[in-house]
Amino acid sequence: TSTVILHSKRLRVARAAIEAGAGSTRSVQEVKVLEHQLFQQVALLTAEPLRAGHNYTVSIQYSANLSDSFHGFYKSTYRTQEGELRVLASTQFEPTFARMAFPCFDEPAFKARFSVKIRREPQHLALSNMPLVKSVNIDSWLVEDHFETSVKMSTYLVAFIVSDFKSISKISSHGVKISIYTVPEKINQAHYALDAAVKLLDFYEDYFSIPYPLPKQDLAAIPDFQSGAMENWGLTTYRESALLYDPEKSSASSRLWITMIIAHELAHQWFGNLVTMEWWNDLWLNEGFAKFMEFVSVSVTHPELRVEDYFLGRCFDAMEVDALNSSHPVSTPVEDPAQILEMFDDVSYEKGSCILNMLRDYLTADVFKAGLVQYLQKYSYQNTKNEDLWDNDQNFLLQICPTVDTDKSKLEGDGFCRRNQQSSSNAHWTKGETLDVRAMMNTWTLQKGFPLVTVKVRGKNVHLQQEHYMKGVDSPSSTGYLWHIPLTYITSKSDTVQRFLMTTKTDVIILPEEVKWVKFNVDMNGYYIVHYEDDGWDHLINLLKENHTMISSNDRAGLINNIFQLVRIKKLSVAKAFDLTLYLKREAQIMPVLQGMNELVPIYKLMEKRDMDDTEKQLKEYIVTLFKDLIDKQFWSDDGSVSERILRHSLLLFACIRRYQPCVDKAEEYFLKWQKSNGTLSLPADVKTAVYAVGAQTSEGWDFLLSKYRQHSFSVEKDKIELALSLTRNKDKLQWLMDQGLRGGIIKTQDLPHIIVFVARNPSGYHLAWTFLKENWEKVIEKFELGSHSIADIVTGVTNQYSTRPQLAQVKEFFSSLEEKGAQLRCVQQAIETIEDNIQWMDRNFEDIKTWLQKNH
Repeated sequence: TSTVILHSKRLRVARAAIEAGAGSTRSVQEVKVLEHQLFQQVALLTAEPLRAGHNYTVSIQYSANLSDSFHGFYKSTYRTQEGELRVLASTQFEPTFARMAFPCFDEPAFKARFSVKIRREPQHLALSNMPLVKSVNIDSWLVEDHFETSVKMSTYLVAFIVSDFKSISKISSHGVKISIYTVPEKINQAHYALDAAVKLLDFYEDYFSIPYPLPKQDLAAIPDFQSGAMENWGLTTYRESALLYDPEKSSASSRLWITMIIAHELAHQWFGNLVTMEWWNDLWLNEGFAKFMEFVSVSVTHPELRVEDYFLGRCFDAMEVDALNSSHPVSTPVEDPAQILEMFDDVSYEKGSCILNMLRDYLTADVFKAGLVQYLQKYSYQNTKNEDLWDNDQNFLLQICPTVDTDKSKLEGDGFCRRNQQSSSNAHWTKGETLDVRAMMNTWTLQKGFPLVTVKVRGKNVHLQQEHYMKGVDSPSSTGYLWHIPLTYITSKSDTVQRFLMTTKTDVIILPEEVKWVKFNVDMNGYYIVHYEDDGWDHLINLLKENHTMISSNDRAGLINNIFQLVRIKKLSVAKAFDLTLYLKREAQIMPVLQGMNELVPIYKLMEKRDMDDTEKQLKEYIVTLFKDLIDKQFWSDDGSVSERILRHSLLLFACIRRYQPCVDKAEEYFLKWQKSNGTLSLPADVKTAVYAVGAQTSEGWDFLLSKYRQHSFSVEKDKIELALSLTRNKDKLQWLMDQGLRGGIIKTQDLPHIIVFVARNPSGYHLAWTFLKENWEKVIEKFELGSHSIADIVTGVTNQYSTRPQLAQVKEFFSSLEEKGAQLRCVQQAIETIEDNIQWMDRNFEDIKTWLQKNH
């Protein structure tokens, strides 16, 4: 060939040369350089063609500015306690930004070893993926650091940082040096993360039976960071709030989130770094697994966090977008950088982890783990495609007998699973069938959406039917999709979990005896929803009313979620769903309570944006009444388990925002004391947000909070204060918050996406947020990149509570005016579909809710 084509973005190439041979046969030829900006590529044209089988060395001289965004090799700043502005440089290359730092084959399948040297001033410190080998003084003001050559890896995992960070370190029990790096004044907030990282890295080395291959693992907190964190091999990077923890001031939810994020990035050192997807269409092989492994690891290393309680919440989040026509299969084709960025969404992460959890529940944890380990060992330092996961010959994944009672099952010589005649019905499979995991999992990874299973009980017979659940479509089954669903169920007569693999459109299960009620999808371990026909729901609503603890709290949360999803597709009346919520007066567990809020609060939020004052007020009162006893029982302290503390934080904030008087009075009292002490009084971490939210309602309180926000000692509370500041009714103040977030001085631009969404949630702010988004679209895209999760969060967050035709018309008009640059975004399609669905929902249900509230409240 006479051309070498590399990726390069905003790099100024001065010259390039290609060297062939060595010693006496060595020859160097200058090459011509062409740039194709749209493709982010440069071509090196040689006079003499390069021949196959020969080795060539390409050298390129180039320069570039540090990026002003959050990707590539970019600039970050922070202020010291004295107010001095300090600058550092850090990298974020995933998915397609290594090409902004150096010309390269910037695709995940081109794995290589990287050798890094960095020149810096003596007062700075340089970090990269590998340990430092030596430092050479080039001059009195310049030092050159040489790092060890990396293992074979993809370009998006290369990383380097030049900063004045400080660090603390420990050696893991497997001998890996683990360090946390932060800006000097926050190093005292790094201890929790260090201990967690040591425990988690040790856990993964044992679980995967594959040693971590590098001598060190650094975790660095970067003052400006777009996402939560990044898994660069040996040098993981985090936003400060995802790594730094102050035992005095940080909340329980912050501890949970930090632990989960570290678990996620360290899981990637195997899933993603050691074994990498061949192309971004299979991103879920990285992200779904890392998201899933967070739960597997943290439930062992930090059992007190009880992470298993929260898993189903993420499946509900995934279903929210996966129920739209604009959703996509877990594994789906992508080509350009914006499409690649769009893959970093709830489907790749959350749905990916939910279907893995369902598979593990089905295969049993040991069989599942054995399969994962085999996959990782077989493909170490390589790239994989979706099918490689299920193709592995001896892998879990083809013909194994999932066992409930080992003695009751045996593997016949032909490799088929059989059931002994006397075997109980709770074995997972039926006689003579092979468990074909590949066929099963393809139905979950290659089709978008998820199934709705309809259950009809006739005596001892349970009739089942599956169809594609889709919002806003009247005949959901129109796609003709079929899933292999690992059903689980319990009944009024037996709490032993029974299993049944449904692979056809309809099927029948025969129960040993007649039952009062049957509950499918035990603990919401499956990624599907269930409708109970005839009086099926009435029996379950009755069960909740009379004895809700008969089923687990996750089962209760699942029922709350499912019944409202069924109202969306007209399978049930909204009155029936509201009947179910009445039991919440007696609910005390975190997941059902939060799920009840997640279903009810958005309904009055829709009304708020339509000036339906009376009904909206009644609905708010109804929700407060449901949780009133539980709110009154809350201590204003930090006592209790993590889930009790997170629940307290949510309940008190909810009560204070809804102006529930006892809560408001108490918060006002706390706020005034805190203000008098000039912010030195220590408030319980879990009630702070509620106290700040009430304090921010007055102009003086708002200004006082802002003055604290700017102080160093409140750094771990920035997120809480931002939320409180965005709850003011003062439109000028709301506008100021968004303007500052875009400017990036007082409020970091990394926080702008959620500030815009907070303002959009505020009845006084939703017009402002929409106008702000339209007027600053270009600037926001430049900063956060077209297709990124941040942009999707803003678009969805600003529009997903619209429910009128004029609002729909405005949204359509603005995005279609953007031509190529925005109209094609998936988040725009999702926003439009969501508004259309909201319009239908309000048209259909508003009067019924009004009637129901008058009758029941």
